[in-house]
Amino acid sequence: MHRIKLIVEYDGSNYHGFQRQDNAHTVQGAIEKGILKLIDKKITITSAGRTDTGVHALAQVVTFDTDSKIPPDRWQYALNNYLPYDIRIINSELTSSDFHPRYDAVSKIYNYKIYRHTKGTTFLRNYALCNTDTLDVEAMQKACTFLLGTHNFTSFCASGSTIRNLERNIIACHLDDSWPFLTLIIEANGFLRNMIRIIVGSLLEVGRKNIAPEKINDIIKAEDRRVAGPTAGPQGLYMMEVKF
Repeated sequence: MHRIKLIVEYDGSNYHGFQRQDNAHTVQGAIEKGILKLIDKKITITSAGRTDTGVHALAQVVTFDTDSKIPPDRWQYALNNYLPYDIRIINSELTSSDFHPRYDAVSKIYNYKIYRHTKGTTFLRNYALCNTDTLDVEAMQKACTFLLGTHNFTSFCASGSTIRNLERNIIACHLDDSWPFLTLIIEANGFLRNMIRIIVGSLLEVGRKNIAPEKINDIIKAEDRRVAGPTAGPQGLYMMEVKF
């Protein structure tokens, strides 16, 4: 028995998130179904993160154990033959038997794309948050600085979460302004449920001048979801990299 590590990219538009569900179409379910077709054995995969419905990934990390004779570097090509075209394995390799993609991760990098043009929304509606409001990008950049460091991010966690430790360390947080896209680039040692999307919703409130940039610091200190901005849609969110 040996452990295979996969790097997976997927378009999350047609999936109810990554995690397998009994009555829903998920990325995990599609990959496990592909493995079953390939080697005629049921396999359970483990991922670095459970992306939500509509969220995309360029470098999701997945592992599974198998006694298959398929060479580790050939899984990439063999498995792609049994996967839908909106899920692709971009690398496969042998990893150590004790490697865990979630617990061994030291940080994760996500991007969130905002599209600001009036044209093109028909094609980009599933891949960016389409926004035509005038945004004060400089104020949004300033607001990002208050998010850096280790904080209790209760205010940026979806209600109903059962996680007890709501402290996270944001290592990097800034906006790339390349018209017509405005992209949030954020790296942390971990993220809470809907944390990035709530951060984006709050930054948009800053950009629309509904709240001052400094208010982000007050929102963090409040430890109350009700004082933060709305939850931005999932379609602009991309898992970019997992660091180990």
